[in-house]
Amino acid sequence: MRPVVIGVGNRWRGDDGVGPAVIDLLRADGRLDTTVADLAELDGEATRLVDAMAHRSLAVVVDAMRSGAAPGTVRSLVAGEVDLPTTTSLSSHGAGVAHAAGLAAALDRMPDRLVVIGVEISATADEGPLSAEVTAALPEAAARVVEEVRRHVSR
Repeated sequence: MRPVVIGVGNRWRGDDGVGPAVIDLLRADGRLDTTVADLAELDGEATRLVDAMAHRSLAVVVDAMRSGAAPGTVRSLVAGEVDLPTTTSLSSHGAGVAHAAGLAAALDRMPDRLVVIGVEISATADEGPLSAEVTAALPEAAARVVEEVRRHVSR
């Protein structure tokens, strides 16, 4: 199956909406041909993530993270090369990306390659826009997604 890019988050909870915002940017700017990769937006519930990435050649998940880094910091984490931190997901995402990866592995439904693009957030709110720091990080996060997909499909 072809690659999938999944933006995880809730666009109505401040910085928690970073995943969907990156998907919006990718759809709008045309840098990622949607005939090459599927784009999806999910709330982060583990079983829906497993279903979306199951048996894909590549799954790139963009999610908010809290690791203590400066807000707007973008990190790329490759499952199998590093342990996916459980802090990449907020409580509104249920169990999160790390849990979904563990579940997918147990069910033999892992993608061939799973990359998490995490964007350090400053805060979530019941409503409101992304913070200035996270908004400024959107182009870098989108560029990392495009780089991962292009590298994968050129193999």
